[in-house]
Amino acid sequence: MKQIPSSLRTWFVIHFMVDYLFAIPLFIAPAWFLSLFGFTIIDFVTARLVAAALFAVGGISLLSSNASIETYKSLLKLKIIWSVSAIAGLLLSLWQGAPVLL
Repeated sequence: MKQIPSSLRTWFVIHFMVDYLFAIPLFIAPAWFLSLFGFTIIDFVTARLVAAALFAVGGISLLSSNASIETYKSLLKLKIIWSVSAIAGLLLSLWQGAPVLL
């Protein structure tokens, strides 16, 4: 039976911490938090939906940090799909004229 490397389990916990580091202020104070990154127009609903997604993805990373290899495979696929679609969405937004963050 294949074992999950302890480094991957550690990365799942780190992923939880980073997601929550961004999700909490984005959910509680989206205007303040997004202004730190140069945003001047803020959609509170969208910001909180993004925070909810970060809570879900980060939370499942923590809750599954001691799970089976099958769970890890599924979660890694989910994280890849989430990441690729987020990058595609950002690139499409830039192509359509969104301001570049500097």
